[in-house]
Amino acid sequence: MSRAVAGPEIERLIQLLGRLPGLGPRSARRATLHLIKKRETLMAPLGLALQDVLGKIVECQVCGNVDVRDPCTVCTDIHRDSSVLVVVAEVADLWALERANAINAKYHVLGGVLSPLDGVGPDDLNLTKLVERVGAGGVSEVILALGATVDAQTTAHYVTDLLRDTGVKVTRLAHGVPVGGELDHLDEGTLSAAIRARTAL
Repeated sequence: MSRAVAGPEIERLIQLLGRLPGLGPRSARRATLHLIKKRETLMAPLGLALQDVLGKIVECQVCGNVDVRDPCTVCTDIHRDSSVLVVVAEVADLWALERANAINAKYHVLGGVLSPLDGVGPDDLNLTKLVERVGAGGVSEVILALGATVDAQTTAHYVTDLLRDTGVKVTRLAHGVPVGGELDHLDEGTLSAAIRARTAL
Protein backbone atom coordinates (compact mmCIF):
# COMPACT_ATOMS: atom_id res chain seq x y z
CA MET A 1 0.00 0.00 0.00
CA SER A 2 1.46 3.36 -1.03
CA ARG A 3 1.71 6.15 1.49
CA ALA A 4 0.06 9.50 1.02
CA VAL A 5 2.41 12.21 -0.24
CA ALA A 6 0.03 15.14 0.10
CA GLY A 7 -3.02 16.28 2.03
CA PRO A 8 -6.35 14.47 1.73
CA GLU A 9 -7.78 16.98 -0.76
CA ILE A 10 -4.91 16.41 -3.22
CA GLU A 11 -5.00 12.64 -2.65
CA ARG A 12 -8.74 12.67 -3.39
CA LEU A 13 -8.13 14.58 -6.63
CA ILE A 14 -5.51 11.97 -7.63
CA GLN A 15 -7.93 9.13 -6.87
CA LEU A 16 -10.76 10.74 -8.83
CA LEU A 17 -8.56 11.44 -11.86
CA GLY A 18 -7.34 7.85 -11.67
CA ARG A 19 -10.90 6.67 -12.35
CA LEU A 20 -10.94 8.34 -15.77
CA PRO A 21 -10.43 6.07 -18.82
CA GLY A 22 -6.79 5.91 -19.84
CA LEU A 23 -5.50 7.29 -16.54
CA GLY A 24 -3.91 4.95 -14.03
CA PRO A 25 -2.42 5.97 -10.67
CA ARG A 26 0.83 7.30 -12.18
CA SER A 27 -0.90 9.28 -14.92
CA ALA A 28 -3.36 10.66 -12.36
CA ARG A 29 -0.47 11.88 -10.19
CA ARG A 30 1.20 13.53 -13.19
CA ALA A 31 -2.09 15.15 -14.22
CA THR A 32 -2.66 16.39 -10.66
CA LEU A 33 0.83 17.90 -10.48
CA HIS A 34 0.24 19.61 -13.83
CA LEU A 35 -3.08 21.02 -12.61
CA ILE A 36 -1.43 22.28 -9.44
CA LYS A 37 1.37 23.97 -11.38
CA LYS A 38 -1.17 25.60 -13.70
CA ARG A 39 -3.84 26.24 -11.08
CA GLU A 40 -4.60 29.79 -12.21
CA THR A 41 -4.73 29.11 -15.94
CA LEU A 42 -6.01 25.51 -15.94
CA MET A 43 -7.25 24.19 -12.60
CA ALA A 44 -9.51 27.13 -11.73
CA PRO A 45 -11.18 27.31 -15.18
CA LEU A 46 -11.53 23.51 -15.22
CA GLY A 47 -13.21 23.55 -11.83
CA LEU A 48 -15.62 26.27 -12.95
CA ALA A 49 -16.38 24.45 -16.22
CA LEU A 50 -17.11 21.19 -14.35
CA GLN A 51 -19.35 22.98 -11.88
CA ASP A 52 -21.15 24.84 -14.66
CA VAL A 53 -21.86 21.74 -16.78
CA LEU A 54 -22.71 19.40 -13.89
CA GLY A 55 -26.28 20.58 -13.39
CA LYS A 56 -26.98 21.12 -17.09
CA ILE A 57 -26.13 17.73 -18.63
CA VAL A 58 -29.17 15.94 -20.05
CA GLU A 59 -29.73 12.94 -22.28
CA CYS A 60 -31.45 13.79 -25.55
CA GLN A 61 -34.88 12.14 -25.58
CA VAL A 62 -34.76 11.90 -29.37
CA CYS A 63 -31.39 10.26 -30.07
CA GLY A 64 -29.73 9.48 -26.72
CA ASN A 65 -26.82 11.92 -27.14
CA VAL A 66 -25.66 13.93 -24.11
CA ASP A 67 -25.82 17.71 -24.23
CA VAL A 68 -26.96 20.68 -22.19
CA ARG A 69 -30.22 20.87 -24.15
CA ASP A 70 -32.97 18.47 -25.14
CA PRO A 71 -33.39 17.87 -28.06
CA CYS A 72 -29.61 18.02 -28.49
CA THR A 73 -27.53 20.21 -30.80
CA VAL A 74 -27.28 17.43 -33.41
CA CYS A 75 -31.02 16.74 -33.49
CA THR A 76 -31.91 20.42 -33.86
CA ASP A 77 -29.39 21.08 -36.66
CA ILE A 78 -31.61 21.86 -39.66
CA HIS A 79 -28.68 21.45 -42.07
CA ARG A 80 -28.39 17.70 -41.40
CA ASP A 81 -29.87 15.07 -43.67
CA SER A 82 -32.73 13.73 -41.56
CA SER A 83 -33.42 10.93 -44.06
CA VAL A 84 -30.23 9.16 -42.94
CA LEU A 85 -30.02 7.77 -39.41
CA VAL A 86 -26.66 6.56 -38.08
CA VAL A 87 -27.04 4.02 -35.27
CA VAL A 88 -24.15 3.90 -32.80
CA ALA A 89 -23.58 1.96 -29.59
CA GLU A 90 -22.36 4.80 -27.38
CA VAL A 91 -22.17 8.60 -27.33
CA ALA A 92 -18.38 8.29 -27.75
CA ASP A 93 -19.00 6.69 -31.16
CA LEU A 94 -21.28 9.55 -32.20
CA TRP A 95 -18.62 12.04 -31.19
CA ALA A 96 -15.92 10.06 -33.05
CA LEU A 97 -17.93 10.15 -36.30
CA GLU A 98 -18.57 13.86 -35.84
CA ARG A 99 -14.87 14.46 -35.21
CA ALA A 100 -14.13 12.71 -38.50
CA ASN A 101 -16.75 14.87 -40.26
CA ALA A 102 -17.66 11.63 -42.03
CA ILE A 103 -21.38 12.17 -42.60
CA ASN A 104 -23.96 14.91 -42.21
CA ALA A 105 -26.83 12.85 -40.79
CA LYS A 106 -28.89 12.31 -37.65
CA TYR A 107 -27.95 9.74 -35.01
CA HIS A 108 -29.44 7.18 -32.66
CA VAL A 109 -27.49 5.98 -29.62
CA LEU A 110 -28.36 2.47 -28.46
CA GLY A 111 -26.58 2.77 -25.11
CA GLY A 112 -24.47 -0.34 -25.67
CA VAL A 113 -24.57 -3.59 -27.63
CA LEU A 114 -26.20 -6.95 -27.01
CA SER A 115 -23.99 -9.02 -24.75
CA PRO A 116 -25.52 -12.14 -23.19
CA LEU A 117 -22.36 -12.78 -21.15
CA ASP A 118 -22.70 -9.35 -19.54
CA GLY A 119 -26.46 -9.66 -19.12
CA VAL A 120 -27.25 -7.01 -21.75
CA GLY A 121 -30.38 -7.93 -23.70
CA PRO A 122 -32.68 -6.10 -26.13
CA ASP A 123 -34.66 -4.48 -23.30
CA ASP A 124 -31.47 -2.84 -22.02
CA LEU A 125 -30.87 -0.96 -25.27
CA ASN A 126 -32.63 2.02 -26.85
CA LEU A 127 -34.24 -0.16 -29.54
CA THR A 128 -37.93 0.68 -29.11
CA LYS A 129 -37.33 4.35 -29.81
CA LEU A 130 -35.24 3.45 -32.87
CA VAL A 131 -38.10 1.41 -34.35
CA GLU A 132 -40.50 4.28 -33.55
CA ARG A 133 -38.24 6.86 -35.25
CA VAL A 134 -37.91 4.76 -38.39
CA GLY A 135 -41.61 3.87 -38.37
CA ALA A 136 -42.63 7.53 -38.15
CA GLY A 137 -41.40 8.02 -41.72
CA GLY A 138 -38.87 10.32 -43.33
CA VAL A 139 -35.93 7.93 -42.86
CA SER A 140 -34.69 6.26 -46.05
CA GLU A 141 -31.46 4.73 -44.76
CA VAL A 142 -30.23 3.41 -41.43
CA ILE A 143 -26.45 3.05 -41.14
CA LEU A 144 -25.35 0.59 -38.45
CA ALA A 145 -22.08 2.08 -37.20
CA LEU A 146 -21.58 -0.47 -34.44
CA GLY A 147 -17.94 -1.48 -34.73
CA ALA A 148 -16.59 -4.93 -35.58
CA THR A 149 -16.71 -6.81 -32.28
CA VAL A 150 -18.73 -10.03 -32.07
CA ASP A 151 -21.31 -8.35 -29.78
CA ALA A 152 -21.57 -5.35 -32.10
CA GLN A 153 -22.13 -7.58 -35.14
CA THR A 154 -24.75 -9.59 -33.24
CA THR A 155 -26.48 -6.29 -32.42
CA ALA A 156 -26.29 -5.22 -36.07
CA HIS A 157 -28.04 -8.42 -37.17
CA TYR A 158 -30.68 -7.99 -34.46
CA VAL A 159 -31.41 -4.39 -35.51
CA THR A 160 -31.54 -5.46 -39.18
CA ASP A 161 -34.20 -8.02 -38.31
CA LEU A 162 -36.16 -5.41 -36.33
CA LEU A 163 -36.20 -3.05 -39.31
CA ARG A 164 -36.71 -5.67 -42.02
CA ASP A 165 -40.40 -4.87 -42.61
CA THR A 166 -40.03 -1.08 -42.60
CA GLY A 167 -38.79 -0.86 -46.19
CA VAL A 168 -35.84 1.27 -45.07
CA LYS A 169 -32.42 0.55 -46.55
CA VAL A 170 -30.11 -0.80 -43.82
CA THR A 171 -26.34 -0.54 -44.32
CA ARG A 172 -23.31 -1.09 -42.13
CA LEU A 173 -19.76 0.21 -41.97
CA ALA A 174 -17.30 -1.37 -44.39
CA HIS A 175 -15.04 -4.08 -43.06
CA GLY A 176 -12.16 -1.61 -43.10
CA VAL A 177 -12.94 -1.16 -39.42
CA PRO A 178 -10.55 -3.61 -37.72
CA VAL A 179 -12.06 -6.67 -36.08
CA GLY A 180 -12.23 -6.11 -32.35
CA GLY A 181 -11.93 -2.35 -32.88
CA GLU A 182 -14.00 0.34 -31.18
CA LEU A 183 -15.04 3.41 -33.16
CA ASP A 184 -13.79 5.85 -30.55
CA HIS A 185 -10.21 4.55 -31.00
CA LEU A 186 -10.07 4.84 -34.80
CA ASP A 187 -8.54 7.70 -36.73
CA GLU A 188 -10.69 10.07 -38.77
CA GLY A 189 -9.45 8.73 -42.12
CA THR A 190 -10.46 5.15 -41.28
CA LEU A 191 -13.89 6.30 -40.09
CA SER A 192 -14.50 8.39 -43.22
CA ALA A 193 -13.44 5.51 -45.51
CA ALA A 194 -15.65 3.07 -43.60
CA ILE A 195 -18.69 5.36 -43.93
CA ARG A 196 -18.09 5.84 -47.68
CA ALA A 197 -17.65 2.08 -48.28
CA ARG A 198 -20.68 0.96 -46.27
CA THR A 199 -22.49 -2.10 -47.59
CA ALA A 200 -26.07 -3.37 -47.56
CA LEU A 201 -26.92 -6.16 -45.13
